[in-house]
Amino acid sequence: MKFSILFGGKAGQGANILSDILGNALVKEGHYVFISRDYQSLIRGGHNFNVLTFSDSPVRSNDSTVDLIVALDKNTIDLHKKDLKKGGEIIEGEGKGNMYFAGRLFKILCMDFKILEEQLKRLRQFDTNMIEAKAGYAEEKKTACKVGYEKNKLSFMNGNKGISEGAIKSGLDVYYAYPMTPATNVSGELAEKQIENNHLVLELENEISVINAAIGSSMTGAKSMIGTSGGGFDLMTEALSLAGIAETPLVIYLASRPGPSTGVATYTGQGDLNMAVYAGHGEFPRMVLAPGDPTECAELTSQAFYFSQKFGIPVIVLSDKHLAESIYSLDKNPVITPSKKMVSMRRYNSYETDKFGCATENSEIIKKNVETRLAKGKEIAKEAEKFEQIKVYGNKNSKNVIVASGSVKGAILDAINGLDAKFVQVLSIEPFPALKIKKEIEKNNVILVENNATGQFGKMVQEKTGVFIDEKNKILRYDGKPFFSDELNKEIKGRMK
Repeated sequence: MKFSILFGGKAGQGANILSDILGNALVKEGHYVFISRDYQSLIRGGHNFNVLTFSDSPVRSNDSTVDLIVALDKNTIDLHKKDLKKGGEIIEGEGKGNMYFAGRLFKILCMDFKILEEQLKRLRQFDTNMIEAKAGYAEEKKTACKVGYEKNKLSFMNGNKGISEGAIKSGLDVYYAYPMTPATNVSGELAEKQIENNHLVLELENEISVINAAIGSSMTGAKSMIGTSGGGFDLMTEALSLAGIAETPLVIYLASRPGPSTGVATYTGQGDLNMAVYAGHGEFPRMVLAPGDPTECAELTSQAFYFSQKFGIPVIVLSDKHLAESIYSLDKNPVITPSKKMVSMRRYNSYETDKFGCATENSEIIKKNVETRLAKGKEIAKEAEKFEQIKVYGNKNSKNVIVASGSVKGAILDAINGLDAKFVQVLSIEPFPALKIKKEIEKNNVILVENNATGQFGKMVQEKTGVFIDEKNKILRYDGKPFFSDELNKEIKGRMK
């Protein structure tokens, strides 16, 4: 059983609160839930909508159609009635508050009003909200009972919260950021726990200040982390090279959105992979890790702290808007990698230096330093092999192999359910586990799924493994939207052998 609901209205009307209330209630009742957010770069007005899907089995994405539309304004009906399944319903009430709709919705789903009441206790204006919710619950006559099965113990979080939890459990000391969607909410998550965890969250005037302040904190021995999106990371690349030559530990959360430039600030895309791997002048070791769900966000953030502290390198955790802000129900707790602070921090400057930390232009020392950095890269690659660099799902003997990385994981897992297909998810982008990937994909029908226009990850797979991916086997989406599992299922079927 799977049931999808679209909540739509103007910015400020409360589609977020509605989906959050229902999602939390469903998870507490033991249902698997996934919520995606689609919103414009507006504080008020425009059109925002969330899609919530719940099921009695794991769900990690949405379909392109829904069973129910909750229309907070008429525009929602005009825009989304085409997305309604045959036999689906629309509930509307122009001018009504969102808690009125919450009451109606809980009645339709045959959920006891006490469950809604518990959710409303988390919000302000409890008495007013209760009056509205009771009115909606009493007024609704239709029911479509979709709940009431064996309960599971689940948590409920988005990717940004996963990143925050991973940082806190890794011993974060200071987090610097300049607000930029979709990484902004990490600042809020971490700020709420500053006193409890004894860390600092500082918002500075621009991205250049952010990364330089973080490097300075790292040089004093603090576990430092920064967060940004593509446009902000552009401004940080000179200082990224500083961290590289000064051998300074630094964790960077890079949450992508469509570019170039400002692009579409509130939509999603995987167009920043090449930038994460190659940004910065000169040659120096780094890591790039790409989680595919909130559990992996926490786990790979903890790995980022481990590697940055052990080897004195910048480590980038690469996400995107879809993963950062979509909310997943999770049935397992993250496995955190313990990390110790770097013991012998060498406070060097941005020049090549001798063993005393003094700037040098001696050719022999320069050559030795370059070779030392390259050797460190090999040590990192060897250490990384001890960790889970790829995951394999589906029929592991299938000749139809989907290869992908990052947020597309959820839609792929839902899309291949019941298909004769194998999915190879790559978690480590740099160092790239070429031999592990090649073993899984060579001599097979390889299908690429990627949320950008040029197939950056696919090109990397071909370059590093030597395995060719046919152009017609590349499933690319680059309209700012995530993949829908039902549409992706058809795309994969059309390329299977």
